Amino acid sequence: MTTPLRKDAARNWERITAVARDLVDQGTALQLNDVARRAGLGVGTVYRHFATPEALLESVATPCLEDLTAHGERALADPDPWRALEAFLTRTVEAQVTDASLAPVTAAAEDALPRTTELKAALWSTGRVLLDRAREAGAVRADLAPGDLVPLMCGIAYAVDVHGGAPGDRIDTAHRYLAALLGGLRAKSR
Repeated sequence: MTTPLRKDAARNWERITAVARDLVDQGTALQLNDVARRAGLGVGTVYRHFATPEALLESVATPCLEDLTAHGERALADPDPWRALEAFLTRTVEAQVTDASLAPVTAAAEDALPRTTELKAALWSTGRVLLDRAREAGAVRADLAPGDLVPLMCGIAYAVDVHGGAPGDRIDTAHRYLAALLGGLRAKSR
């Protein structure tokens, strides 16, 4: 269990992560000195909270990862295997196209924070279980492997980045691309 931050330290943590979120959303690489300057804080203050830019990026991504994990738990409770998989993949692709911190954090080979490792493992496990359930129910193609899901979802996110249009159109484009993908994943008997 972690010790709660003092009020001033908690305010600084919030300022740092808010500045980092803005930078990530703009597509700017995180540099701790730059974050400190933009937050109006000393560099030492930023380094006390985040030892590396990767730790800061993972902290920015944590709320999204937690939301996806919670959504995955709800999907696992759905008795309909196809609907559960579809709901999980839909929420995942929505997160990919709306949260710029998600892709670099999930693609990283190593994590800076144990919480990130825990959340990523939970997401991969959920995806595997949902796919296995759908395959066992005959709802998806038998040749679809759990390792196929991540590249397919990344492909949709990349296609939306390249062809998604205006920011307001990105979700609609992602849903359209995902619907096409899901149509190809469904077992022929359905």
